[in-house]
Amino acid sequence: MADIADFNDAPKSGRARRLLLRRLIDFVALPATAAAPQDRSMASDILLDMLFHAEDDERIFCAQRLSITKEAPRRLMRYLAQCDLSVARHVLEDNDVYDSADLCEFIENTTIDHRLLIARRKRILPCVAERLCKREEPAVLKALLNNKGAEIPESGMDLLVKHSRSVEGLTNLLIKRLELIPSQAMAMFWWSDGPTRRTILQRQAADRLELVDLCSDVFAVAAAEKWGDPVARKTLQLIERRQRNRQAIDKSPYDSLEHAVEVASEEGLGPELAQEIGFLAGVKPVTIAKILSDSGGEGLAVLCKATGLKRPYLTLLWKALRRPMELSSGEPHPQFEYMKETYELLAVAKAQTTLRYWNWSLSSSYSPSQAARASEDELAPGQAEYSASQRTARLVFGN
Repeated sequence: MADIADFNDAPKSGRARRLLLRRLIDFVALPATAAAPQDRSMASDILLDMLFHAEDDERIFCAQRLSITKEAPRRLMRYLAQCDLSVARHVLEDNDVYDSADLCEFIENTTIDHRLLIARRKRILPCVAERLCKREEPAVLKALLNNKGAEIPESGMDLLVKHSRSVEGLTNLLIKRLELIPSQAMAMFWWSDGPTRRTILQRQAADRLELVDLCSDVFAVAAAEKWGDPVARKTLQLIERRQRNRQAIDKSPYDSLEHAVEVASEEGLGPELAQEIGFLAGVKPVTIAKILSDSGGEGLAVLCKATGLKRPYLTLLWKALRRPMELSSGEPHPQFEYMKETYELLAVAKAQTTLRYWNWSLSSSYSPSQAARASEDELAPGQAEYSASQRTARLVFGN
């Protein structure tokens, strides 16, 4: 190879060492059928000890020579993978000699440049991908998400969604991964850009029609029990067809959700009126607060489409928030137009599912009392780790 140092031209004082080093490298690189395993192992041990005292160009030569072999002793190959990047790149990029345990060891004990090489390998098994996901290293995370040969487990995707809150450009890559599940996408929605949010709303939300049909008889049973079981009640609220809170109308000072929005448009949207709109819409205070405080406007589109508010009320709600509807030139404001367009694209069933999911994950499972119980370790075993609502709440609000 033209780029390999010519060891035969070495100074006389180091000629014997370099010749011996080369002979050992040649021997270790032999096919498995050409040398006894015991001899190869002994030669590898001697070679490894010599490499400890070698120059960088000698280690590079060794790594280049062994870059494609799968039969070299593992201890030697592990050492080369953890050398300086100029050495390690020749064995880390493509060599299949390493198993998942080796790669996880390298991730922990080397540099970000080594981890970047690992993230670009042709195939990455789930345990290696998860280990790469634990560090918030933007270049490594993006390389991993761009790698079609990477198998990212759900726990790794949870970590990536968490990192996407602070790493710019990660949400755009995450939304393309088939491993992304709805709970992760719905959490990521709140800090994603407009196009990614729209993709989440269109692809990740279910219409839940089959669920409604499957559980249709349970509603009557729960009603006969006067909705006394809180777990059943919360679950059925997520599944049922109707979105608005019919009981809230009887207690509200407003005739309907539309009436409350009309008043808000005229008087402005204060905390009490915002909370009342949330009650009439069938969502909890923390959920309506999250929707109304979000600057993008997609949440408003979901709220209106899910609750059956017609187009004029979407405009009134935007006006109630005192957000710009026109530019100084008199043309419609782009964000206002984008919000209206999102409303038109949404299907009612999917908008309802999205709103229910937000309400379920952000409020039902993340109330101050629930947080207090979690801090006192009173959650059921596995609940904090495996509950979709608990994971979403932690991703959106933090631990």
